[in-house]
Amino acid sequence: MTTETKNDSGRTGGRGIGLAALRGLALALVSLPGAVLCFVLSAVSIALIPIGVGIVTTPYVLTGVRAYANWRRVLAAEWGGVRIPPSYRPLPKDANPWGRTFGMLGDPATWRDLRWLPADMTAGFVTALLPPVLLLYPLEGFALAVGLWRVMPDGYWYGFVPVSDQTSALGAGVLALAVLFCAHFFTPRLLDLHFRLTRAVLGSHQGELTERVRVLTETRRDAVDTSAAELRRIERDLHDGAQARLVAMGMDLGTIEALIERDPAKARELLAQTRRSSAEALTELRELVRGIHPPVLAERGLGDAVRALALRLPVSGEVNVELPGRAEAPVESAAYFAVSEVLTNAVKHSGADRIWVDLHHAGGHLRVTVTDNGRGGAVIGAGSGLTGVERRLGTFDGVLAVSSPAGGPTMVTMEIPCALS
Repeated sequence: MTTETKNDSGRTGGRGIGLAALRGLALALVSLPGAVLCFVLSAVSIALIPIGVGIVTTPYVLTGVRAYANWRRVLAAEWGGVRIPPSYRPLPKDANPWGRTFGMLGDPATWRDLRWLPADMTAGFVTALLPPVLLLYPLEGFALAVGLWRVMPDGYWYGFVPVSDQTSALGAGVLALAVLFCAHFFTPRLLDLHFRLTRAVLGSHQGELTERVRVLTETRRDAVDTSAAELRRIERDLHDGAQARLVAMGMDLGTIEALIERDPAKARELLAQTRRSSAEALTELRELVRGIHPPVLAERGLGDAVRALALRLPVSGEVNVELPGRAEAPVESAAYFAVSEVLTNAVKHSGADRIWVDLHHAGGHLRVTVTDNGRGGAVIGAGSGLTGVERRLGTFDGVLAVSSPAGGPTMVTMEIPCALS
């Protein structure tokens, strides 16, 4: 088990033309087939609703579309610093296929996803492909300038330069140099344009205020329900644990008073038992307090508290922290318990043997990423523990995004708007 802190400078290097081109190429290779597949499946499934088949298939297809869109939200935040909060309406846990189908189709966020797919397979594909093209296309011009033109067919064009001899080949080299010069300035900007286009289409616009009020109402209600459930848990733990032990200790002390003159040996035995009971009661009280607000979190902050969590994991873990200050106590507490729940889920269900946790603050947001090398398949909803994490973060206007393809890895990203002091 290792924990370490590393500098966040690697993220700023993502603005380099090489990394921007590589990321653009990866997005281009994914956006076209991914968007086409999601769009075709959605169109076919929705078209089959009148004959009943679509009632069964549409929830699964739209869930896949949401997963794809959420994954692209994660990439937009991680690679471009562009945040696109999801705003899907929750579905009842016990909804039948009919209710799930029309509940999802009645959600404006679903139609934003479906409108985004054609934009992603066209303009999104072009804006993602241009960065690697701007970087790689000059290589052809330089190759022509150093002699490749000799093996090219007559009438070969490089851009707007016809290449037929060494002079024109040198002209192609000059053009390649100009393109490379433009790439230095425009490659990162084109990748930014891709992410901003994604936000423009995928982000919420219509009815944003109404949706905001609805989300705030739900998150506040969830906060009240969570607080009430936590209070009941504390009362139950006190009643069944420490309180019961203290009552038993009081009875044992009364018995000791009666036995101390008549049977000192028995009294000493009961005293030893009472001492053990007091130690167990103290341990239970400490565990209860730790469950309410861990002392390490209050004393040393979120970074050290998460490191302490990682040290207690039964698998290998690595924690990277770049926090120049501390958030408010409620935010730190919410982030701590959210990370704890995600780590617990990863250990229980993912089959991973290694987990990475990254904490940093940028753009007025506390961002926590938990990655494991398990089997994947994690989803929000359907009784998943991630639903509770999403609700906990929603109380602070935080968001949760999950990328977990079959076969892994799983990456859970949590963001909470806050300032550090």
